[in-house]
Amino acid sequence: MKIINIVGARPNFMKIAPLMDVYKNDNRIEPILVHTGQHYDEKMSDLFFRELQIPKPDINLEVGSASHAVQTAEIMKAFEQVVLDQQPDVVLVVGDVNSTIACGMVAVKLGVKLVHVEAGLRSGDRSMPEEINRVLTDSISDLLFCTEQSGIDNLLAEGVSKEKIHMVGHVMIDTLLKNLERAGSSTILDDLRQSHGIDGDSFAVLTMHRPSNVDDPVTFSRILDALEVVQKDLPIIFPIHPRTRKNLSSMGLQSRVESLKNFHLLDPIGYLDFLKLTSSAKLVLTDSGGIQEETTVLKIPCITLRQNTERPITAEIGSNQIVGTDTQKIVEAYRNVVSGNWREPQIPPLWDGNAAQRIVKIMLELLAVNPR
Repeated sequence: MKIINIVGARPNFMKIAPLMDVYKNDNRIEPILVHTGQHYDEKMSDLFFRELQIPKPDINLEVGSASHAVQTAEIMKAFEQVVLDQQPDVVLVVGDVNSTIACGMVAVKLGVKLVHVEAGLRSGDRSMPEEINRVLTDSISDLLFCTEQSGIDNLLAEGVSKEKIHMVGHVMIDTLLKNLERAGSSTILDDLRQSHGIDGDSFAVLTMHRPSNVDDPVTFSRILDALEVVQKDLPIIFPIHPRTRKNLSSMGLQSRVESLKNFHLLDPIGYLDFLKLTSSAKLVLTDSGGIQEETTVLKIPCITLRQNTERPITAEIGSNQIVGTDTQKIVEAYRNVVSGNWREPQIPPLWDGNAAQRIVKIMLELLAVNPR
């Protein structure tokens, strides 16, 4: 089975790594790794490939940044020739970025089987580009691999045949569990102790990049109001996305952030350093979907700065609390955490580090082809 595997943005790298590991131990599979180049700088791409021990991409489309429409179109144009040249049996896409839907549409239009890993997740918010990508990719896929029961429920409600749907667990958690011990040797806490005076586990980690939060100065300011309260008690470490940093400056908020003595901006950091940070933190504040899942497995309290989540199991049984962007609600959630008023989280079913093995087994059973 010749499988083209697509990565494009940083969240994809953690999801594809365990699959590449399983492939290399099965001579029935000929894997091809295609990087669309949606994320292409050192911190967002090359470093992650090295740290996660992902093989160098066989093909890099190098599409770079653009608007959603232009980027999707450029990926489709470039990837079509790859499929025509390689003649794969399967195209496998992960997650919900523009690369996911772009390569998925090309595969289906050329008659190639499409597999979607992390299928069925829904926020119910069509203003999120990722939600559009998720819905469309699921609607055209031949096999859909789900991380939680809500994914199965959503797909069935949308009329997807149950024969296509499989609960397998979560490949991103495979990566986390595999690398947790390695992350323990990261020196980032020692570095922060020396450079910023951060000590032990008495700090919070913040990530924020969604347009609904960082493109709107009113919303951004409202979140900063809450963070100003938090940092009075607990240092906040903020590895800041380049786009978020740019908006801080353009909105005139940079000086305000710089005036907060316990609010520490860092350049983007690698996977192992970030895993060390989050696993050591008192709490995490985020608008990222994947971090809601990682903190659930790490059993670190997570405060999600969104009105909804496409990963409801993290709030139902995990360590996640959805609070939106209201200043008082964020502060209230923070105070609940530091006072110990937080339920003991559970680990979702099948988040055990073996999702990639299940996926490959099912693909070989259901999509296997005769030798060429």
